[in-house]
Amino acid sequence: MMAQQERRKKESILELSKFIDKTIRVKFQGGREVSGLLKGYDPLLNLVLDDATEFLRDPDDPYKLTEDTRILGLVVCRGTSVVLICPAEGMEPIANPFVQQEG
Repeated sequence: MMAQQERRKKESILELSKFIDKTIRVKFQGGREVSGLLKGYDPLLNLVLDDATEFLRDPDDPYKLTEDTRILGLVVCRGTSVVLICPAEGMEPIANPFVQQEG
């Protein structure tokens, strides 16, 4: 019975090990977005990013990112505030299907 309990240890849904030393993009609660090299993580999704860059938001529209960035360097991201993690390579923006099209 003890062996069965040990096998049921919580495993993360995300397999982040394949993204170590690769650039990822992370979205946080509150809307901040950061991109950087994944150097480490733990089961609680705390992340260590190197060469991190924050993408700044438009002061008039907090949901819209601008072209402005801010260099952060080495950062530790708290897992409880992480909303989304995606690889930077192979990612491309798509049109929002929920926005009313003008025309």
